[in-house]
Amino acid sequence: MEHDGRMDEPDKRALRRELLAVRRGLPKDDVRAAGLALARHALELPELARARTVAAYVSVGSEPGTPALLDALRARGVRVLLPALLADDDLDWGAYAGPDSLAPVRHGGRMSLLEPSGKRLGPDAVTAADVVLLPGLAVDARGMRLGRGGGSYDRVLARLERAGARPSLVVLLYDGEVVARVPVEAHDKPVHAVVTPSGIRRFPLT
Repeated sequence: MEHDGRMDEPDKRALRRELLAVRRGLPKDDVRAAGLALARHALELPELARARTVAAYVSVGSEPGTPALLDALRARGVRVLLPALLADDDLDWGAYAGPDSLAPVRHGGRMSLLEPSGKRLGPDAVTAADVVLLPGLAVDARGMRLGRGGGSYDRVLARLERAGARPSLVVLLYDGEVVARVPVEAHDKPVHAVVTPSGIRRFPLT
C-alpha cells in the first residue's frame, strides 16, 4: 500500500526478501567477478580520487564484494575506516591495515562479520570521512537506498547530519538492484551515486 507517495514497512520487508533471495542464488565466481568490476569502476570516481579518508565496510556472503576496493584504496594511501557493530546496532570504527587487521566477530545469532581488530576510534570517527561507502539492497531513480533494515546506517547518516558533515554517499550494488522505486520513510536520505559491476550512476540531489 502507498500513502502520500511512501510505502509502508511490509513493502520494504517483501522487497528485501526478494532481493536477498536473488543474492543467495549467485555463484561464488560471479560474486568474485562482480567485486573486481565494482572496484575498477569505483576507483574512477573523482570523489574517491580526492578522498583522504573513506568509511567503507567488509562485504559478507553474497554482498557485492569490497575486499579488492579496500586494498586498492589503502594502496593509494587513503585512510580507510571500517565498522564494528555495537550491542545497540550502532557502529564504532577502526582503521583498515590490510586483510590481517580483520577478525571474525559473531553477534548473537547473526552471521560472523569481519571487523577491524585494532584500536576503536568511536562512532563519531565517520564524520571525518570524505566519502562513505554504504551497503544496501537496492537504490532507485531518485537515489533512495533500501538497506537491510537493521538501522545501523540510518544512525550513521543521522550522525553525519548532526555534525554538519557532508561526505559523498556512494552505494555498491549489483546491476539488477538499481530499480525504478524503493519504499521510503521520512528519515531516508538519497545517495550521491551508485556503483555496479557495469558502471557508475549519479543522482541529482535537491
